[in-house]
Amino acid sequence: MAVLAFAGLFYPIQVFDVQLTALLQRVLVDFSLFAAVLLVALLIISLLFGRIYCSMLCPLGLYQEFLMLLLRRRVPVQKNRPYKYFLAAVVFGALIGGTAFLVRLIDPYTLFGSAASGAWLGLGVLLALAVLVWFRGRLFCSNICPVGVVLGLISKHALKQIYIEKDKCVSCGLCAAKCPTGSIDFKNKTVDNETCIKCFKCLGGCRRGGIHYGSKPSEKIAFNPARRRLLVSGAVVAVLALAVKGGVELGKTIAAKVKKVILPAGAGNAEDFANRCLNCNLCVQNCPMKILKKADGDYPAVHVDYTDGFCDYDCNRCSAICPSGAIKRLTLAEKQKTQIGLAVINEEVCIKCGLCVMKCPRQAISREDGSFPLVDAGGCIGCGACKAACPVKAITIVPVEKQRIL
Repeated sequence: MAVLAFAGLFYPIQVFDVQLTALLQRVLVDFSLFAAVLLVALLIISLLFGRIYCSMLCPLGLYQEFLMLLLRRRVPVQKNRPYKYFLAAVVFGALIGGTAFLVRLIDPYTLFGSAASGAWLGLGVLLALAVLVWFRGRLFCSNICPVGVVLGLISKHALKQIYIEKDKCVSCGLCAAKCPTGSIDFKNKTVDNETCIKCFKCLGGCRRGGIHYGSKPSEKIAFNPARRRLLVSGAVVAVLALAVKGGVELGKTIAAKVKKVILPAGAGNAEDFANRCLNCNLCVQNCPMKILKKADGDYPAVHVDYTDGFCDYDCNRCSAICPSGAIKRLTLAEKQKTQIGLAVINEEVCIKCGLCVMKCPRQAISREDGSFPLVDAGGCIGCGACKAACPVKAITIVPVEKQRIL
């Protein structure tokens, strides 16, 4: 379904509305109550059942799972590396600070969307993941992915966990051979539920019924590294605070450098959108008029290009499917009144044919007999229909400073 959605072929439900980073961005951008409820629900599910999100809902996780089907090598036991907490703190701190720049480089949903749309960053990551999976299994999920870090910390205390019944275990390693994240240490008969993605493959591997999924029996802990955990936690919180501040400054820097471009209705303004858009390119792939373009050297996020088309007056698809709230969800009536640009007519080129007057869906262009067409700045929304109709290319659509509903 994820592949079909990005191909623009099949999108019956908002399949990407349950992606953690996109939900968090929606909450931060427009304080969406619906997004907040979904986000809390996702966290509660993780607290109850563990990281099933990573094995069932994450599109990049599903890609790695497909690669695992081709892998016939045992994944070695993975140590839980503390650097991943600092990485997650930096990425999410910058997002909270106001910029999605770092998220675009590492978030699993965003990277999958980037690859599905043919962007070089996403394709490069898919290739790198293929190599990583071959040698270390789903190491990205267990020790790199910032979303996995957050869900892992919750899953560590989940009510339902994978655990080994030590009296029945003979340390044969069959369960560990099926674990894609290297979360099972069969020699010590332990399972790291923080990195475990709850794929449940291990349950069918034990011939003695020694590995289970459920409420883990209490056991004595021989060593409690509470002091070390406290120090790491304090350091991560400090990094998070610095990242939030750094995200504010980075967002200002990005905003100051962006060029004025035409943006899809609901994007607001070029400065804010450059920091909010996740560049998942879902809107690009699903635009029926193919006027939405991926980030390039001129603008670091999705934007409009009227070179080969115009914005359909009766379409609000990009607004409806954006999972992160970077493009505000507008009704069709609201979208039809949202000014994203303004038509400008070059009278030195115009031949007074009047086609622009006939093609304007809002009747914002008028022409008296023998005169040049006039654009009503209070009615034009910059859809580009007039530009597409002009036979001599006399019309240019210029971006507005800030979108507004007329």
